[in-house]
Amino acid sequence: MAAIRSFELARSLETAGCQTRIVATTPALYFLDPAAVAAFRARGPGMLSVDADEWPGAGYTRGDPVGHIELRRWAEVLVVAPLDANTLAKFALGLADNYLTCLFRAWDFAKPVVLAPAMNTLMWQSPATLRHLRILLEDHAGSPPPAGWLLEEAPSVFAHHAPRIVLVPPRSRRLACGDIGQGAMAQVEAITAAVAAWASHEPRDD
Repeated sequence: MAAIRSFELARSLETAGCQTRIVATTPALYFLDPAAVAAFRARGPGMLSVDADEWPGAGYTRGDPVGHIELRRWAEVLVVAPLDANTLAKFALGLADNYLTCLFRAWDFAKPVVLAPAMNTLMWQSPATLRHLRILLEDHAGSPPPAGWLLEEAPSVFAHHAPRIVLVPPRSRRLACGDIGQGAMAQVEAITAAVAAWASHEPRDD
């Protein structure tokens, strides 16, 4: 449900001097205002891409551009906000079944990735979430991470052992479902600050 803040985040990043393009999964479109989607797409080709845009032609012709590869070449930072439980699992397992997961799978991890999880509290606290974060860390760690690290340690562990994957943890509040607890996407300002830190070549480690 944090997807409704996608355009707010894009505006914040643009105010900070970034150029932005949005990739929206099919489930995310359910939460986005169709008028806002149309307005953002009207800004130009590729400004907002959905799964159907990956292969827009009637059929493939050799030499046709591959959307997620072209976007990977263009982008300097990949921001996944919100990162839901399902997409986190796909990232960890290497699944590539939509535009976003193909982009992540094909990403050049010499360039940073900013992940801002958002999900129900019990989904965030699920053992599967920690397991998937540990897999991501192991795949991208530049130095051996400590054994048995806990969920609340994830941002600092990533910062020290896989600094190009920046984890901006969810915050505690009343969630859209009515539950109260940790799981709401971080404030837009915090995500923008994480991106700006990389833009100024000053990775955050807090």
